[in-house]
Amino acid sequence: MTSKPGQWDDLIVRVASGAVIAAVGLICVWVGGWLFLLLTVAVSAVMMWELTRMLDTEAPAVMIAGVSGLALLVADLVAPGFALPLLLAPAFVGFGQLHHRRATFAIFSIMILLAGFGLFILRSEFGFVWMLWLVLIVAATDIAGYFAGRFIGGPKFWPRVSPKKTWSGTVAGWVGAAIVGVVFMLATGAASQIIGIAIALSMASQMGDIAESAVKRRVGVKDSSNLLPGHGGLFDRFDGMLGATVFLLLVEQLVDFPPGVL
Repeated sequence: MTSKPGQWDDLIVRVASGAVIAAVGLICVWVGGWLFLLLTVAVSAVMMWELTRMLDTEAPAVMIAGVSGLALLVADLVAPGFALPLLLAPAFVGFGQLHHRRATFAIFSIMILLAGFGLFILRSEFGFVWMLWLVLIVAATDIAGYFAGRFIGGPKFWPRVSPKKTWSGTVAGWVGAAIVGVVFMLATGAASQIIGIAIALSMASQMGDIAESAVKRRVGVKDSSNLLPGHGGLFDRFDGMLGATVFLLLVEQLVDFPPGVL
């Protein structure tokens, strides 16, 4: 329960930087339309740049990011059947340009572009409320895990890959997501299944975080970039959203979403 020296040194920077990110994101989510589309395209392109730089410093990261952003932009504007090959195309571009870790690039590039596409579809089809619900689940998972891990501590989740993550923080993230689920159930009249979906998305968010940590550990870097003070890069900040969004795309095919809402 005792804090270690320097344990909270990054908190002020993280909070200030996170507040700016949250404000920009909230405005774009609220407005929707072209503004949100451009946000998802820009974030996805930067994440592709960061991914490429991490995996192969000699690969043309800017070019791959540009191709990826253009592919996602066009995918958002055409019918879904035509969008799918566009979302996969940058993985093939990377295969031709990277000399190392091509399989890792292919997997993560597809996830990044699917997530960017899925976020735009979610905002367009389900509106601001359910887009906010997803964002709050990921945020609650991150915040609850951060504070529980530092106040409670305890056994590590996967120390070789992510030394700071604890089981207490992991479970606290699930509890935080469940609370978000309860709040939205009461506010929207959704069925109680929304709580279970919220917890599952929290788990998917954590797996996205762990997956990115494993990549960074493998290539020997601390952060995907230094674009965001206190957070590293966009990939570091949105890895949880990546996992949650891709999982939500699957959830929509398995359950009536939002459950109980006409």
